[in-house]
Amino acid sequence: MDNNEQDIRLPGNKYIPTSEFYSLVIDSLQDYAIFSMDKKLLINCWLAGSTKIFGYEPEEVMGKHFEIIFTEEDKKNEIPQFEVDNARTKGRASDNKWHVTKDGSLFFANGLLFPLMDEKNELIGFVKILRDLTERKIAEEAIKKQMKELEELNTHKENILAILSHDLRSPLSTIIGITDYLNSAIDEMELSEIKKMHVLLHQASTDELNMLDYLLEWARIKYASEVFSPAFLDLEQSVSKVFDTINEQAVAKSISLHNKVEEGTRVFADKKMVHSILQNLGTNAIKFTNPGGSITISASANDDKVLVSVKDTGIGMSKETMYKLFKPQIKTLAQARKEDKGAGIGLLLVKGFVERNEGEIWAESVEGQGSTFYFTLPYNPPPETPVSSDNLGFSEEEEEEEEEE
Repeated sequence: MDNNEQDIRLPGNKYIPTSEFYSLVIDSLQDYAIFSMDKKLLINCWLAGSTKIFGYEPEEVMGKHFEIIFTEEDKKNEIPQFEVDNARTKGRASDNKWHVTKDGSLFFANGLLFPLMDEKNELIGFVKILRDLTERKIAEEAIKKQMKELEELNTHKENILAILSHDLRSPLSTIIGITDYLNSAIDEMELSEIKKMHVLLHQASTDELNMLDYLLEWARIKYASEVFSPAFLDLEQSVSKVFDTINEQAVAKSISLHNKVEEGTRVFADKKMVHSILQNLGTNAIKFTNPGGSITISASANDDKVLVSVKDTGIGMSKETMYKLFKPQIKTLAQARKEDKGAGIGLLLVKGFVERNEGEIWAESVEGQGSTFYFTLPYNPPPETPVSSDNLGFSEEEEEEEEEE
């Protein structure tokens, strides 16, 4: 019996060596990658869960540095060594991050690194334990994204309702007032007075139609997302088509248009949205550029995206105006339109379309010298990139949540 003192008894009075029993237990933990390495950080034990998660068979990783599981960015930032140093000084090191499998795909895991000590309490290596939390991470990020979209949609709806109730009432009231007056007094009115009334009616109707067009396009950003249809398109040709559209307005003010986008410059975006972005920025530039000025649209490579600039030699913008760009100024829309300063919805539309195409937009301006609007568009369909890590771990609370699921 003494020989079996360290053995584990199984049903039927069968005994199994403790080390073998523990090995079976550890190998059964398929949701955990467990492996060890020597003091030089070379892998010397690779258990079944590690093979399942990483895809490497034991013979493929034995003797290799454990940084094989880290992303290139983590290796560049010396994260593997940082974990080892923490484990040595603190007795353990924990992390939440994305790791790389054999086929190059990523998975999100909570990891623990422990130093291995011998009977003399001397360091002989390390053991790494990782728990695969990819599905949970993806699900949580999906929920966060949906919540953000719902919040944005609600804000979007409130903005539109505010504009409808505040800004569209003014021209309608003008139209109704003029028509009421004409109905009651047209027989006694002079022709010149009728003509004035006609001009007012035309202006009010045009303002109303323009505002409705903006709102319909703006609403399309959120409420008609199913029409979003990104594809590869030639940016130089898109700019040329927009210049054809706004050329008459430019000629009327003796403003020259310059397309500096190189032929064959390709982006991956919604064609109609890109046209609307360029047309709104181009029309806006014409409006605020003095006669004899110029407008130039160019593009350049910027990391994995194309940086587009729309530059004018116009009147420029103050810091106060710059601060309000791309923000809905609901209370001032009617007054801004009366002063011919623009309702501002055009830039909200542009911002929405740029962001819908995974881009960013900003502007630079100097009063009296002109403005430049910049926005980015992707070269290719944007991949689903991993997000930053959070405090996911091995807690008992998580285990209970998983059981409830």
